[in-house]
Amino acid sequence: MTTTTLAVLVPLLPFLGAIAGLLLGRTAPGFVRPLAVLPTLVSLVLAALVAARQGGDGAVDAATELTPTGSVPIELALHIDGFAALTAVLVTVVAGCVQIYSTGYLRDDPRYPSYAALVSLFTSAMLLVVYSGDLMVLLVGWEIMGICSYFLVGHYWETPEARAASLKAFLVTKLGDVPFLIGLFALATDAGSFRITRILGAVASGGIEHPTPIALLLLAGVAGKSAQFPLHTWLPDAMAGPTPVSALIHAATMVAAGVYFIARLLPLFEASQAAMVVLAVMAAVTMAGSALAALAQDDIKRVLAYSTIGQLGYMTGALAVADRGAAVFHLLSHGAFKALLFLAGGVIIHAAGTNSLAAMSRMSHLRDRVPDAYWTMTVALLALAAIPPFSGFFSKEAVLGVAEHVVTGHTEHAPAAAGWIVLLAGLLTALLTAAYATRLWLLAFRGHGTEAPDHGRQPLTMTAVLWVLAVPSLALGGFAFRVLPDWFDGHDLTPTLTTSVLGTGVALVGGIVTYASWRHTTAYAARIPLGAVAAHPEGGAGQVEAEAIAGHEPAYGDIAYAPDPSDPGRLLLGPLHRHAAAGFHLDAVYTALFVRPVRAGASLVRFLDREVVETYVRGAGTLPRWVGAAVRRAQTGNLQTYVSVLLAGTVVLAVAAVLVATGA
Repeated sequence: MTTTTLAVLVPLLPFLGAIAGLLLGRTAPGFVRPLAVLPTLVSLVLAALVAARQGGDGAVDAATELTPTGSVPIELALHIDGFAALTAVLVTVVAGCVQIYSTGYLRDDPRYPSYAALVSLFTSAMLLVVYSGDLMVLLVGWEIMGICSYFLVGHYWETPEARAASLKAFLVTKLGDVPFLIGLFALATDAGSFRITRILGAVASGGIEHPTPIALLLLAGVAGKSAQFPLHTWLPDAMAGPTPVSALIHAATMVAAGVYFIARLLPLFEASQAAMVVLAVMAAVTMAGSALAALAQDDIKRVLAYSTIGQLGYMTGALAVADRGAAVFHLLSHGAFKALLFLAGGVIIHAAGTNSLAAMSRMSHLRDRVPDAYWTMTVALLALAAIPPFSGFFSKEAVLGVAEHVVTGHTEHAPAAAGWIVLLAGLLTALLTAAYATRLWLLAFRGHGTEAPDHGRQPLTMTAVLWVLAVPSLALGGFAFRVLPDWFDGHDLTPTLTTSVLGTGVALVGGIVTYASWRHTTAYAARIPLGAVAAHPEGGAGQVEAEAIAGHEPAYGDIAYAPDPSDPGRLLLGPLHRHAAAGFHLDAVYTALFVRPVRAGASLVRFLDREVVETYVRGAGTLPRWVGAAVRRAQTGNLQTYVSVLLAGTVVLAVAAVLVATGA
């Protein structure tokens, strides 16, 4: 088969698996799991073959006109460079692990067939975005992911939290998609095509007349899809969905799509220094703010959600200093260790019967109950904290290194202001990232108190994928920057000495200070009395998580859920802790600025509709009814009455005619 044929099959197979899974979910449930897992694994093999054939060399391009559309054609096009080839491999690896993991995690969920089909469709849509060479076709995958995320985040629709989270995710991302769509049409109008290669050619030749407004419009859509400030608030709430969905969204799809899009069209953004500075500011605020929020969260999944927002900030920061290679490198590295963190977190939630770190800190020997999750999550947290030699160190220092190059004048593709913003925010975030990673590890695995419940070993399908993802989390960094530079536009990805020392130094300081704070608070804080830890209900991990979302008590057991005084986050953040835990009240601001005015407007419209418009409608119906009733009363059926009325009317008309004639 040709490379083009293989590339077409990569997104097509999960799509066909999704359709077959939906059709056979009720009639042949035994086929649901194979149809969920096998197409994704075959797509992984094909994506790897496409990457091997592409080899980091010239891009693979193929196109056919989809339909005649006039001056700006829409084409079914492929554009596969080294970046796209590697991203497709990442998507299929994570999606395959998520599908395998879900067979155990949701083994007793009656809605598993629709869930598995939606995950396959989600994967297919992201692969369409990755391989597409036409922006309109890319937009199709972009929007399908938004629809899939709505249903997957709201999987536990019985709970108000899940319903609200799915609606919020859909509305916030669609809010960004409106200017995004306007920007796409403006860009295609200037370039005369939706083809990515032709657009980049127009940018190179100076054919884009308004790069700044177009870039800013596109950034709005990217901010919504990739959960960047100020449209990031939907992502922490999306934790109401099943944990495997969180892993898929956070590691390889949806949020990665925005970063991928900017990397695709980076020359367009480079054509506007204003857009690059805006991108740098957006990245810096996102990085630092999300890291502070992560340090104050109690829900283990919300910690990881804010962590994802911050790591995406590193990627957009690399793009703000005009280095696609560093952004892609961190995208791949982050995809491996963040998927591992979420899936290991799911195992921990299943074992502990709770999402709460405060509750886990009151359980002893939890790490002994989940040895696979303990060791693999430790690897992933070290990668997240950018401790050498784990993968996160190499990719994160690559981002800081390219920012240093801009600051020192070694590259002129980005303004120096953007370099300073990204470098300083990146170092601060490295300190905070190590702090919240250490805090999560200490509270989850170093708890004291009642012994954690023992529910036996987790299903093999849930633990095996943890070790699969631990390999790239440990080894991808050193391999990528030595072996794959040609895949990243030929850029040298070796970390610079300055940023390596600074980045590692602040990370170590963050971890050590957090550990010291934890030791101090543990030694001197008065422990809250402990209750018995109730075993979680029988059933799969998905049922445990669903009940944990619905209400703490059924799944959490009889533990007191007061704030843990040994939480080092409280000591480190001080008076800022309350605000950071609430996400710095951005939801409250948006409620005041947008939600309440919209609701007030809706109430006004409802009042006008019911009390004004319906009054006229009711009046228009009442008047004929009254007239009809009066006429009906006049119909007595007596001939003498009719003749009398006729004669009286004739007399009245005659008198009127005489009066009129006399007056004339």
